[in-house]
Amino acid sequence: MNRIKTILLALAVLLSVQAFAQDAGYPANYARAPRFKALLFYSDTAEEAHVQFAHQAIDFFTRLTYGDGYILDTTTTLEGYDYERLSGYNVMIVINAAPEGQAQRAAFEQYMENGGGWLGFHAAAYNDASTNWPWLNKFLGCGKFYCNNWPPQCVLLDVEKKDDPVMRNIPASFVAPESEWYQWNPSPRQNPDVDILASISSLNYPLGIKDVISHGDFPVAWRNRNYRMVYLNYGHGDREFTDATQNLLTLQAFRYVVSLDPKGNPFEK
Repeated sequence: MNRIKTILLALAVLLSVQAFAQDAGYPANYARAPRFKALLFYSDTAEEAHVQFAHQAIDFFTRLTYGDGYILDTTTTLEGYDYERLSGYNVMIVINAAPEGQAQRAAFEQYMENGGGWLGFHAAAYNDASTNWPWLNKFLGCGKFYCNNWPPQCVLLDVEKKDDPVMRNIPASFVAPESEWYQWNPSPRQNPDVDILASISSLNYPLGIKDVISHGDFPVAWRNRNYRMVYLNYGHGDREFTDATQNLLTLQAFRYVVSLDPKGNPFEK
């Protein structure tokens, strides 16, 4: 009998605490299960610096799963990932590779055209005459790869949308860790459906030591509003996760893409 009274008393206290929490606007939303699923796609046979970035990116996103906040699957191939399988993921984190072949590209296109999520880095957006995937440029909202600096170096970045959820708490300008930086032609800025979030400051010109870029528009973070996506230009070498500001930008871009799930914002469940 005493045990039953103890259990009833504990339940009463728990209900009282829950009621108080609701009345007081309790600030925490604790998940009872993983909130969503993410697929991290990378190549382990790419350029060495891109593989180095991939391994550190896996560590970065794995640490975000601590406590089973979400499920992270990793793969080095999209073979066998048809549209039905891809649609089970809230977001794809694409590190240094792109779908290969007609079947993989078709499945990825269908996934994105139907509300799929994509957070892409650096080489994930590489497209030129050799790769020949026109849809990718439509998706990115820009032209093909145009040029890059060399060797990798730090740059001053200017934030262009300070109140945007992706750029929240990011300084108006900051120095990003060393990277190889890609430029596109035409620039995504010329696309009315693209929001440029940050770009390389013109104060960096001339940019490079061996391969020198002297001018031009140089966006490094943007989204195409026709899709649930954010692209981040950095992703070369083993220095990319050494800066707290850039890490915050990566985290907020990831969270932003996830939050726009057509089935509802997982962070509000």
